[in-house]
Amino acid sequence: MNFIHQKLQERIAANALRTLKSENNLIDFSSNDYLGFAKSLSVKEWVDEIAYSEKSRNGAGGSRLITGNSSFTETLEKEIARFHQASSGLIFNSGYDANVGLLSSLPQKGDTIICDELIHASLIDGARLSYAQRYTFKHNDLAHLESKIKNSQGNIFIVTESIFSMDGDHAPLKEITALAAQYGAHLIVDEAHASGVFGKHGRGLVCELGLENQVFARVVTFGKALGCHGAIVLGSDELRSYLINFARSFIYTTALPPHSLYTIKAAYEQLKSSDYSTLIQKKIAYFKQLTSKLGIALMPSNSAIQGIIIQGNTACRQAAATLNESGFDIRPILSPTVPEGKERLRICLHTFNTDEEIEKLSEALTKI
Repeated sequence: MNFIHQKLQERIAANALRTLKSENNLIDFSSNDYLGFAKSLSVKEWVDEIAYSEKSRNGAGGSRLITGNSSFTETLEKEIARFHQASSGLIFNSGYDANVGLLSSLPQKGDTIICDELIHASLIDGARLSYAQRYTFKHNDLAHLESKIKNSQGNIFIVTESIFSMDGDHAPLKEITALAAQYGAHLIVDEAHASGVFGKHGRGLVCELGLENQVFARVVTFGKALGCHGAIVLGSDELRSYLINFARSFIYTTALPPHSLYTIKAAYEQLKSSDYSTLIQKKIAYFKQLTSKLGIALMPSNSAIQGIIIQGNTACRQAAATLNESGFDIRPILSPTVPEGKERLRICLHTFNTDEEIEKLSEALTKI
């Protein structure tokens, strides 16, 4: 089709064509595996032990409303909700499914969704699928958010991330919860990049700030710090029941296979076994200390996601390639994923990155 060819040629001309890459032997400063659980032998041993004791089948065999539910799944949901200090939780097959299911089903015609302009694509897609009126507010701009609230109608849903996936900065959650309470709005927080990294034992930024009872719904994904797959929507018992009945991305899909659920269970057992959030925070602080001494300008962030702006897709690709040649797996984030002029190197820190690796990376960054 001419349309397909034309769109691909436009991407090539902008040096923005996405391609798939296989694994490499470079030092990982790119993945979201912040705590190293994706390749943890301890997690694997836990999974093997659970799988042996459960003696279950390979696949779910259907959606959770048909044959894909189990007592193990429901117990796991209760355990995860209790860990994150929430009343209830419902597991979805991915963070994308959870965000789309929540936002497409909850706000109704006549309601209003107000989103931070930098929220994840899955949240944007979910909002688009609803029949509610949609607004965006300038990134972390409380005055602009309040102006949007004042122009809203029906039930108001404010949507933000606790830690933003591309910038690594955090939302002013205390102030946003205060605004939500003032105007009777419902706050939805995506904790994808805060879980495992912030809060005691990695319970997330909402728990660290003591806001559990002030947030209407939280989305915790398992594909980042927990190193596996899936997600859970945390909220009230009534919200859980509502999503079971109305979230299409939950209802009309085959449930996660048992092995995935065992891995989620094992990852939480590992998370509770030690204070990994303290370990990753030490790595973050060390990297920021080194880069500051070397005069490297980082984007504002106290999370495991650190960014360096390198304007232009071509220049950003070249910088990443130079770092790859030096042995570091760092990927360029290009427009249109981020706005033009905001292209950046996205550096992810992990508990398994040694101090020596962080030192060598910091030195390499001075040469690009």
